[in-house]
Amino acid sequence: MQDTQQNRGYSHREDADESIDIRQLVEQYGYYWKWVVAAVVLALCIAHLYLRYTERTYAASAKVMVLDKENAPSELMALGTLAPLNSNTALDDQIQIIRSSKLMQEVVRKNKFYITYHEMGRINHKELLADALPFSLEILDKTEAQQEELTLDIKLSFGKDSDLTVNQGNNGITAVVGKPFAVDGVKLLVSPMDGKPTAGRHFLVTIRPLVSTANELKGTLTVGRAEKSNTILNFGYTSFSQEKAEIILRDLIQAYDRDLSNDKNKVTAASTSFINERVNLITEDLQRVDKRVEDFKTSNKIVDVETSAGIAQGELTTFEKQLFDLQFQQQLIRYIRAEVQKKSMKILPENLGIQSAEVTTAVANLNRLLLERESLLKSATEENPVVVRLNEQIGLLYHNLQASIENALEVNTLGVRNVENRLRSLRSDLGSVPRNENDFKSIARQQQIVEAMYLFLLQKREEMEIAASAKPENIKIIEPAKGYGPIAPVARNYYLIGLVVGIVLPIGILFVKFMLDNKIHSRKDIEDRFSAPVLGELPTSEEPIVKENDRSSLAEAFRILRTNISFMLGVKKDTAVIFVTSTTSGEGKSFVATNLSRILSMSGKRVLLIGADIRSPKVLDYLGLSYLQHTNVGITQYLVNPDMDIHNIIIRKPEGYNFDIIYSGYVAPNPAELLMNGHFDDIIAFGREHYDYVLVDTAPVGLVTDTLLIAHNADLTIYVTRANFLDKRLLNIPKELYEEGKLKNMAVVLNDVDFARGYGYGYGYGYGYGDQHSRSLRERLKQRVAGWFKPKKVE
Repeated sequence: MQDTQQNRGYSHREDADESIDIRQLVEQYGYYWKWVVAAVVLALCIAHLYLRYTERTYAASAKVMVLDKENAPSELMALGTLAPLNSNTALDDQIQIIRSSKLMQEVVRKNKFYITYHEMGRINHKELLADALPFSLEILDKTEAQQEELTLDIKLSFGKDSDLTVNQGNNGITAVVGKPFAVDGVKLLVSPMDGKPTAGRHFLVTIRPLVSTANELKGTLTVGRAEKSNTILNFGYTSFSQEKAEIILRDLIQAYDRDLSNDKNKVTAASTSFINERVNLITEDLQRVDKRVEDFKTSNKIVDVETSAGIAQGELTTFEKQLFDLQFQQQLIRYIRAEVQKKSMKILPENLGIQSAEVTTAVANLNRLLLERESLLKSATEENPVVVRLNEQIGLLYHNLQASIENALEVNTLGVRNVENRLRSLRSDLGSVPRNENDFKSIARQQQIVEAMYLFLLQKREEMEIAASAKPENIKIIEPAKGYGPIAPVARNYYLIGLVVGIVLPIGILFVKFMLDNKIHSRKDIEDRFSAPVLGELPTSEEPIVKENDRSSLAEAFRILRTNISFMLGVKKDTAVIFVTSTTSGEGKSFVATNLSRILSMSGKRVLLIGADIRSPKVLDYLGLSYLQHTNVGITQYLVNPDMDIHNIIIRKPEGYNFDIIYSGYVAPNPAELLMNGHFDDIIAFGREHYDYVLVDTAPVGLVTDTLLIAHNADLTIYVTRANFLDKRLLNIPKELYEEGKLKNMAVVLNDVDFARGYGYGYGYGYGYGDQHSRSLRERLKQRVAGWFKPKKVE
C-alpha cells in the first residue's frame, strides 16, 4: 500500500523553479482588497486636503522682439575667429542681461517688493499685494536706502476698533492703528484703508534686503529665445500671486528697455561732451579774431574793402575755406587718435563730421563692442570666456582703428599741402592789391573760418541734443505681460498620484510581506517539495472539536478526511492503527486526532484514542475532560508497571463522546526509555483486538524521537502541517522521513487553511450545509469582523 501511494504521480522538484499560479496570486492579494480600498480612499483624502490647503501658483508670460542693431561691418567679419558674436550668441547675451540682478533690483525698488504681506489662515497663509491690504504700512525713521537694507519679521493682529497687537518672535506689544510704534528699533505706522475691515485678521509682514529679494524673485524668471527666431524673446514668471507675476514681467521689460536706451545714449553723451569742449575753444578763437578785425578797422580807418579784391580774391577765399575744412578734419582725427591711444574702454564720440568713412565705421563698430562688453559685465566678470573674447576683438579693433586714423591723417596732410601751395600762388597774383586791403582780407578770412567752424559745431550740438531727447526704439512688445492660471498644483495629477499610490503602496507592502513570508500556506507548498500524498485540508475554525450532527465546514472536512483514509487503507477487515504526528508542537496534531476520533465514532465504529505524547499531553484538554486526569491513570503508569491491567487505564466513553480514551498519564522524566521498553506494543495489540480504529496522538518528530520509537505499530501515519505556521525549510524533516520510509504509509494533512485568503484549492466546504445558512446575516457579519482582529490558534 505504501508503494502504491508513493507512485501516484505526484511531481516533486527539489531545486526546480516554482511555477506561478495566477489564480492563487489573485485570490491571495484579493483577500486584502479592503486594505487596498482603504489605502486608495486615504490617499485620495490626503490629495484632496493637500489641494485644498496648498497655495496656488500662477504664471505670467510676455513676448518681446529685440530690434536689430546696425549690421556688423565687413572688416569685422574678416577677423576670422575673432569675428563679432553671431546673432544667437548676441541674443543669449541679452538674456543674461535680462536675468541680471540689476534689472530685478529696479523692479523690486519700484514696487517695494522687499516688503511682503501674508494673511494668516488656520492652516496656510495667502500672499497679498500692498494694494489689496486693508491697511498701509510706513517706515518712518529710515531713508529709502536704509529700508532697502532692513530685515524685520512681525505679526500684526487686528482687534476691535483700533486695537493692534504686534508680535516679533516671542515678544509682543500693544499698539493703536493710526499711531506710530517701534519694533526692534524701527518706527512704524499702520494706517487703516477706507472700506476694508481688519477686525479679527492676522498678517505676517516680512522685510528683507533689496538685493536678496531680487535674487530670490529672479529664481522663477524664465527668458528664452522663441523657436526659429533670433530676435524674439519669450518671458515667463511664476508666483503665488497672478497680479504680482504680471507686474514683475511688465516692469522688468520696461527696465530692460531703459537699459538699452541708456547704452545708446552713452554714444550721444560722449559726442555732445566733445562738441561742447570744442565750442568753448572756438568761442575764444572767434572772440580774438573779431577783436583783431575791430582793431584793424579802427587803426586804419577802413570801412569797406569787400569790392576791391575782384575775381582773384573770391578764388582765394574758396581755397582758404577748403584749407579750413581740412584743418578742422585734422583736429577731429587727432582728437579721436588721442582717445584711441588711451585704450580706456570708454565710448568714443560719433557723428562728428569726420569725412573718412573708414574711421567713422571703425569707431561705430568699436562703440558697439564696448557697449556689448559693458552690458555683459553687469552679469559676468572679466574672466568670463565671452568677455575675454570681446576684449580680444576690442583690442584688435583698437589696432585697426589706429591704422585707419593714420591713413586718414596722411590723406588729410596731403590735401592741406596741396591747398596751401595753391593759396601761395593766388597770394602772389594779388601782390598789386594795396597792403592795407590785403591785410584786412587776411584777417577777415580768419574771422570767416572761425565763424564757420563755430556754426558747424553749434549745428552738431543741436543734432546731438535732438538725438538725446528722442527715445530710441529698442524693443517691440509683441505680447504684453499677461497672467494666467493657476498652473499648480494640478488637481488631476495629484488625484491620479493618490490613486496610484493608494493601489501600489498596499500591494507593494503585501508583495514584500509575501516575499519575506517563508511559511506554508497551501498544499502546493507541500507538493512542490516532496511527493507524499495529501489526505486533505482542514479549514480555520474557532471551535476546538466538532459536535454531534455538526454540518460546519470543519466537520465536512473531517468527513472528507475519513473517506480519504479509507482509500489509503484500502479493504481492511481488521483494526486500523493511525498515528498522528507533526514537525513541531502547535501544528494541531492533537486537534486532528481528537476530531478524527469523533468523526469515526459518529459512523458507528469502535474507536480508541491514545494520547502517546507523554511529554506534552493535550488530548483531555481538547475534549474538555482535563478533570479526568486526576482520577485515572494513563500510559506512563502502565509503561512503568506493565503488570497493570490495560482495562484499568481506559476511560470508557466519557460524557459527550462515543469513543474510549487512554490518556498519557503523568509527565515522566524519561519518556524515550519508557517507550523503548516494548510495553507500548501491548497497548496497540490490545487496541487491535477490541476496536475498529486506534488513533494515536504522538509527539512531534522534529523535536524528539518518541514517535520514531513506536512508528512500527502504525498502519497509517498522518503527518499534520499547519498553514501560516510551519517554516517551509522544516519540510525537509517530513520529506526525509517519507523518502527513507521511517513513518509507515505516511500522508499529510494541512491544517488551519484560510480559504478566504486564496490558499488551498478551496473545495467549498460548507456550501449547502448549515454552518453559514443556519446563522443570521448579522451573526455572520459579526463573526467575520471579529475574525479580522482575533488571532486564530490551533494546537
